[in-house]
This record gives sequence, C-alpha cells and structure tokens, in this order.
Amino acid sequence: MSHEREHWQLADRELGSRLLLGTARYPSRKTMLEALEASGTEIVTVALRRVGTGGGAQNLYNVLRERGFSLLPNTAGCYSARDAVLTAELAREALETDWIKLEVIADDETLLPDIEGLMSATRTLIERGFTVLPYTNDDPVAAAKLEELGCAAVMPLGAPIGSGLGIRNPHNIELIRRRATVPVIVDAGVGTASDVTVAFELGCDAVLLNSAVARAREPVRMARAVRHAAEAGREAFLAGRIPRKFYAEASSPAQDRIDVSGTAERVRTGD
Repeated sequence: MSHEREHWQLADRELGSRLLLGTARYPSRKTMLEALEASGTEIVTVALRRVGTGGGAQNLYNVLRERGFSLLPNTAGCYSARDAVLTAELAREALETDWIKLEVIADDETLLPDIEGLMSATRTLIERGFTVLPYTNDDPVAAAKLEELGCAAVMPLGAPIGSGLGIRNPHNIELIRRRATVPVIVDAGVGTASDVTVAFELGCDAVLLNSAVARAREPVRMARAVRHAAEAGREAFLAGRIPRKFYAEASSPAQDRIDVSGTAERVRTGD
C-alpha cells in the first residue's frame, strides 16, 4: 500500500527523508553514490579537510549536486573553536552555503565533543549568520544550551564516532527529545538498521550515519535496510508503543471465558 511521504522541517528546508548520510570511507565513489541513492537521503555531509575543492566537473561536490543531493559541510578534524570557525568560513565560501555541521573534537582516542569549544564556536558562527547543526554528547543540559544559543537542531551522539555500538543511553536521548523545540538528530555510533529504528522510536526527528553504511560488507544493501528501518521506527513512534510493565498481562480478556472446570470433572467421574 502506498502512502504520502511525511515531511519535516530542518531550519528553512522541508525534507522528505529523515536520514542524513556521510560520504567518507566507502570502497569506491560508485558504491557511495549507489548507497546514497538507495538510502533515499536528501542531505549528505562532506568534510573540506578530506576532499579538495578542485577537479572541475568531476569534483565530488559537483557530482553530488548533479545527483540532487544538498551538501552539508562539516568541521570534522577540528580540535579547537578557532579551527572549526575557520573551516566553516572556508566551507561557506567554497560551497556557497551557510549550513554547517559543527564538530569540535576533544581528542583522537575518543572523538568525543569538546563541549566548551563547541559552545564557543557555536556563538561565533551564529553571530556570523551560519545555520549551525552541532555534534554534541548525549547530555540534555548541553543540548538545551545549544538550542538557547540558536542552533537549528541538536545532534547528540548515540555512541562514539565509528564505534557501531548503537544508542548506549536511550534515556538521555529521550530526555533531549522531550525538552527540545528544534529537531533532534542522532549523530554517531549507529551500527546497523535496528539502531536507526531505536532512534526513531525514541522520537528523534532524524539520524545521521556514515560508517554503518560505508563500512558494511554490502553498503548499498545496508543503505536500503536503514531506509526501511527509519520508516518503521517513525511509524512505531507515531503509533505509540504499549507501556512497559513489571508483570505479565494476558492478551485475551477474562470476561466471557469458557468455564472448563465442570466439564473436566464430569469426564473424570464418567457422568
């Protein structure tokens, strides 16, 4: 049965897909493009520090735009607010967009956000007219502060970048979602389709993932899987799950149940 695609709002854009995909670590450009297409995504992230802006018609950015994808540059690899702001400015000039996925990383080992640096960079970029989508930890307080600063969305991690551990703290993600008035996008740590479903069942508006698709044994097939998982999770959230209970509850009502006790006694006595 076909149904009309549910749209949602991210800053000034109306989107149909609730998946955002990265463009790194695919085995080939061909596989990447096929996976992006299979996922149904409309927005893809690109890192200026990993891909040059030269190359004419074959430049990755041009290829992606020709395929109809909107580019979301990110500040991956930045370890200070200063570097992140500079990278965002370069991205705006090179790609002609004021949207930025803001990352300020604390260290190479954990790749966790440096919240102090993130807040500082956020203030500066919003003052300079950027639409900021910040990668943050799963702290509801930090997420609320980022929203107060004027971020267009908050993007809490499910688990460390590239770990594939899934959503390690669903309670915090749900707290962030309940408090936020801007979209909540789970970013980082997704490992497979079921992790995507969980994010949407918690009420999140979207999921951004890269490694789960790019590093899968069959990236294009995984891209299709996460697309279906996103749709299933969103439908389940809208349907409303049953409450969790400590004890069992029979699905069949006790009312009008057949009384077999008398019948059993008659069979035993031969009456």
